[in-house]
Amino acid sequence: MAGFEVSEAALRARRGAKWHHHPADVMPAWVADMDFAVAEPVQEAIARIVDQGDYGYPARSGDETLTAAFVARMQDRFGWTVDPDLVQPVTECVQCMYGTALAFSEPGEGIVLQTPIYPPFLGTIEKTGRRLVENRLKDDGTRYVLDVDGLRAAVDDTTRILMVCNPHNPTGRVFSRDELMALGNLAVERDLVILCDEIHADLLYPGSTHIPMATLSPAIAARTITITSATKSFNIAGLRAAVMHFGSADLRARYRARVPDSLMGQIGITGTDATVAAWRHAQPWLDEVMEQLQSNRDYVAQFIAEEIPGIHHYKPEGTYLSWLDCRALDLPESPYKFFLETAKVGLNDGAMFGEAGKTCVRLNFATSETVLREVLSRMASAVQRVHAGKA
Repeated sequence: MAGFEVSEAALRARRGAKWHHHPADVMPAWVADMDFAVAEPVQEAIARIVDQGDYGYPARSGDETLTAAFVARMQDRFGWTVDPDLVQPVTECVQCMYGTALAFSEPGEGIVLQTPIYPPFLGTIEKTGRRLVENRLKDDGTRYVLDVDGLRAAVDDTTRILMVCNPHNPTGRVFSRDELMALGNLAVERDLVILCDEIHADLLYPGSTHIPMATLSPAIAARTITITSATKSFNIAGLRAAVMHFGSADLRARYRARVPDSLMGQIGITGTDATVAAWRHAQPWLDEVMEQLQSNRDYVAQFIAEEIPGIHHYKPEGTYLSWLDCRALDLPESPYKFFLETAKVGLNDGAMFGEAGKTCVRLNFATSETVLREVLSRMASAVQRVHAGKA
């Protein structure tokens, strides 16, 4: 880990949200940033812009374009052959959620989400006046799984869009081909547009395989919009660069009719060059990072099982996020507030991920072993103190 570890002092000296959202006595383990130095190819790409004072209108072509890098990355990592004419560079994936809601539905019409879910999905529905069609994940005793039968019953004649997050944030599930096919076939049967957020696709642990939704069948692909970015896997969220891929020319034309390209804006040169460098040259860095993330993931699972057994937790199959159900702890307040105020640990409030998450918190374990051990130790001590007080 020595090649990319960043000290706590250096992290606090930065100006990012993760280490400055809470008071200084709080250890942050919330927003999906990694506490690691970025890959050298990415750093070099940014330095080249700075060294050249290259801040004018960009003229990237050939392999230097985001589209070309995305096409190559999808082929290399997932065996997915992408038509570059159906790729739209964008500033962020959340932008695409709103665009899709506006393009393919009307106020009051339904959008399906598998909850608990990354909060901007819920925000998209609320802020555009659409209706939530909730499809809660089921706990089968070994992991969270898709409830396809429940979804079939929930979808009605005014449901227009199926939004999917795979790998799933916050539970860390990497959905199987059978699960994805069930979703895709239902979308074909009920004429739903699919928006699939695959931003965590590179962050997989042994035994898991990411299957792009748009590779399942021609019929499913034709109605699928895929959104992704290098920001999570290569730790460059602040550079604002993402990709929107349309599974068919007809789908793209329908989108453009309601959301013109000019409304989507253009990404900056730093985001473009950093993403191209990451996707084309930084895989060795990510391979090393994944070894550390797997070690951290396993440590979280072991620590919770031994020290805070009242927390219900499954090892994530992907992402660097642990979903912790605290309902059995019998805490005096919400788990988010309890761990923030009593343990001085900043987690993500599960209630922000929907009603299904109100007894939960999300923990980001993409940090140093030192920070992670401190975070978990504080959490365990706080739980022990409150239980001792009840004895």
